[in-house]
Amino acid sequence: MRESRESIAVCLAVPMEVLTSDGVSARCTAWGVERDVSLLLLPDEDVRRGDMLMVHLGHAMHKLDPQQAHEIWALYDEMLAAAEATDPPVRGA
Repeated sequence: MRESRESIAVCLAVPMEVLTSDGVSARCTAWGVERDVSLLLLPDEDVRRGDMLMVHLGHAMHKLDPQQAHEIWALYDEMLAAAEATDPPVRGA
């Protein structure tokens, strides 16, 4: 029996740091990438520059403290390293 490895695509929320906010949306950054993020799911939160937000599909889900954001990024880094170790990306294809 031939084994087949299929890749599984998942969509994860990521911690992002707020650069600017107007109360309805925020400009956020993570890993050097900037995105506009909706704050409509956080109507009772006061979102300011430097806050960390958990962002999924362009929407801030909740605020994080910096330690939580750091722990999440560390876990994501471990997951990426493990994925690359078991299935290295094809280069030059």
